[in-house]
Amino acid sequence: MSDEPVRKRLGADERREEIIRVTLELAAEQGVDGVTTEDMAKAMGVTQGAVFRHFPSKDAIWLAVMQWVRDRLMAVLGRAAAQGRDPLDALQRMFFAHIEFIADHPAIPRVLTSKHLHGRNTVLRQLVTDIMLGYEAKIAGLLSDAQAQGLARADLDTHAAATLYIGMIQGLVLQTSILRGKRTLTSEAARTFPVYLQAIRPPFIQGAPS
Repeated sequence: MSDEPVRKRLGADERREEIIRVTLELAAEQGVDGVTTEDMAKAMGVTQGAVFRHFPSKDAIWLAVMQWVRDRLMAVLGRAAAQGRDPLDALQRMFFAHIEFIADHPAIPRVLTSKHLHGRNTVLRQLVTDIMLGYEAKIAGLLSDAQAQGLARADLDTHAAATLYIGMIQGLVLQTSILRGKRTLTSEAARTFPVYLQAIRPPFIQGAPS
């Protein structure tokens, strides 16, 4: 209760950010389907009315959550790619930046793949579709650049390779979620990505350092 005066001084943007953060934390603990606005309010020590003063509906909260994920993830990936010395190095940096982002926010894969959310809201579904297609196009573009520089196989299907890139991340998330405690996301990512690089590089630089 001693925190309540501080909470009341939060500005509108700060409160919205808090609601988004708490929603993600709750989704990580109890799954997307189980999160209610009552849970959100309780976690923040406010009333449901306070939550709805910042968002008109529960769907609006989830939309804000997905927009938050999109903006933060794209910023993280953009910074990682900018540090790359070549297109393949940029891809590798993006891959591990994405893995780290998920490790820090474990609810994100659940939110992005939730049929509960996407099945009933076309706006949410379109937003996730746009995120996926934009990400895929970024990866395919870097792979095309790598081809132009002789760093990737000339016969590489860049679209398929981009799909596989994203699929690796999704698969690792699923695997480590099922095998919780036996394998970690970061360690499995470190073992997996070199195999991907080996598959897309030209034969004459297969042994080149990443």
